[in-house]
Amino acid sequence: MNAEETLKLVSKTWCNIKDLMKLTGLSKSSAIKLKSKIKEQLDYEIHTTNLPMNVVVDFLKIDINYLKMLVNRKEESHEIDQ
Repeated sequence: MNAEETLKLVSKTWCNIKDLMKLTGLSKSSAIKLKSKIKEQLDYEIHTTNLPMNVVVDFLKIDINYLKMLVNRKEESHEIDQ
């Protein structure tokens, strides 16, 4: 996944197993284990199979500002090339 795809994915409200697999590159079984680990660390209970995306982003330490910078650089380079 590139920075633009990652930003689009993390902009979702909820993170399902497929999203977690894309973000981490893990297999389905490993993503399920990771989901359980993340859910255990929450100090509140959620009644859905999905995780809040902001919790996943924090857990995986995804740097949103860095991704935005990469996307902006790419857009700027396209403008220069044209």
